[in-house]
Amino acid sequence: VGMVPLKASQPYLCQVKGAASCFFCQETLFPYIKDNVKEYLRAHWEEEECQRDVGLLRKQAQEDSSLDGAVPIPLESGSGEEELERVIQAVVDNVHWQMSLDRKTTALKQLQGHMWRAAYATGHVKGEIFEDVVPAIRKWREAGMKVYIYSSGSVEAQKLLFGYSTEGDILELFDGHFDTKIGPKVESESYRRIAASIGCATNNILFLTDVPREANAAEEADTHVAVVIRPGNAGLTDDEKSYYSLISSFTELFLPSS
Repeated sequence: VGMVPLKASQPYLCQVKGAASCFFCQETLFPYIKDNVKEYLRAHWEEEECQRDVGLLRKQAQEDSSLDGAVPIPLESGSGEEELERVIQAVVDNVHWQMSLDRKTTALKQLQGHMWRAAYATGHVKGEIFEDVVPAIRKWREAGMKVYIYSSGSVEAQKLLFGYSTEGDILELFDGHFDTKIGPKVESESYRRIAASIGCATNNILFLTDVPREANAAEEADTHVAVVIRPGNAGLTDDEKSYYSLISSFTELFLPSS
């Protein structure tokens, strides 16, 4: 893949995806949730934060009630340990069901973010960052560009990944974070909202992603797009490969300076 020139009359604001290893997410972070969610809930059940997480999951379960295989989460009536275990198991089953469908609900992402926070803080996991990422972003920032993260993972989960990464704490490299609270990544309106929130025209933003549906949505909002090819990412069709600007390293981007 050659250099991808992307020109604009003003500095770009980059929304970055493809900085961290998706393989790491699939092979480490998500299995950690599945394997530890019951233990986490038992340990933190009485805490206000955990109860808020469960409340959001219960609300989501109600919205999902018409979906095939949906798992309801009953309310507690305070009738003892056996009932508590029944409710906790319902939350576990609901989380596993959502994850099996690769859902991106805010309720699921919030719980995952809180669980990952505990895992990062204790050193059980570290965010794996591709080696080309930090040098490239530093150059972009030196050139006067701003860099934002937009991820289906919660803002808190993003900050954990980049705050406890294999490159150390690199949160200073980012000017802000967005998650699905701004809107789904496969809807063009989400990119317009982001542009409005950071005070920038959509055609002055470059969005880096590894998901064609996200690329399509961003393009519909008149945002520039490059698709990042990384180990562990889903493959692209021949049409997608010929249509999109493709990069396998951030060093392959040639961006205008300020």
